Amino acid sequence: MLRPAPALSPEIAALLSRAMFPDPARIARVLAAYRTGPDRAVFVWEVGGVAVSAAGMRVAGAEAEVLHIGTRPDGTGQGHGRALLWAIAAHLKLSRLVAETDEDAVGFYRRSGFEIGGAPDRGGRRRFLCTLTLER
Repeated sequence: MLRPAPALSPEIAALLSRAMFPDPARIARVLAAYRTGPDRAVFVWEVGGVAVSAAGMRVAGAEAEVLHIGTRPDGTGQGHGRALLWAIAAHLKLSRLVAETDEDAVGFYRRSGFEIGGAPDRGGRRRFLCTLTLER
């Protein structure tokens, strides 16, 4: 079940942190931006009342960008992240959802129905622009 997360509990922060470069200062800055950014939103996918996946988004009208998405280690590969993204798109009535990612996560976006294109390499890593176009 989808739940907006206006407050970042330690549990939700830990889920989002799974999708971030492991630098404590950088993670703290990103989490602070989720707490204060007017264009930022965090959503949680719960199963049996337990948060199993969380996504941090930048929202601009009918379009949004997935900035971070993380799933509990014991919940990966079960469709929770995909269900979360599709539920967010429906909840926000999005026409377009995008994400930039690397080779480690591009398969997730492909399996979730996103079209995959190239993006400029960053930090010596190949990057991909993933786009999900939706009917409103």
